[in-house]
Amino acid sequence: MLEIRFHGRGGQGTVVATILLAKAFFRAGYQVQSFPFFGVERRGAPVEAYVRLNKEKILLRTNVYYPDHVVVQDRTLLHGVTVTRGLKPGGWILINIPVAPADIKPFIGYRLAFVDANRIALRHQLGTRTHPIVNTAMIGALARMMGMPPLDAIREVIREEIPDTSEGNISAAEDAYGEVQLPGLIESHELNVKE
Repeated sequence: MLEIRFHGRGGQGTVVATILLAKAFFRAGYQVQSFPFFGVERRGAPVEAYVRLNKEKILLRTNVYYPDHVVVQDRTLLHGVTVTRGLKPGGWILINIPVAPADIKPFIGYRLAFVDANRIALRHQLGTRTHPIVNTAMIGALARMMGMPPLDAIREVIREEIPDTSEGNISAAEDAYGEVQLPGLIESHELNVKE
């Protein structure tokens, strides 16, 4: 079984991202679950959402406490939320950020990936300058990072679920798939420690 936790803010499409991703995995032959966890339900408030997938029937009905991978849709959450909470050693952390975080210490022992989903969303007129909708860009980047689900499955699901803006969202997913940076495992010897 594979479990993925998404961190975002209300209004970024975090829950929709997990639904689209689950449907794309279902098309690829997986059994799936997708569900949110809300704290304060308001625009801009931190939100968590989860995807669970397996080739066999999923009987588990709990929140995701020990994810295999984590997706961070808003980099400001890196300062207020422990996004690595429960993350399995060697798991991927995909962050919406233009360059690798300056402080990589919290990511030691995990694999890091990053993509400028804000820029990609704005390029395709998804959301506004102050509130870009980054969900489809993030699932495109995640698909490249994980090597699944197939990009064709993501395209089909976006066409069905977001028909009014499907072309812009598909283009955002494709761009992020191509632009995601995958530096990989962060090890302690990579820290630039000044004595």
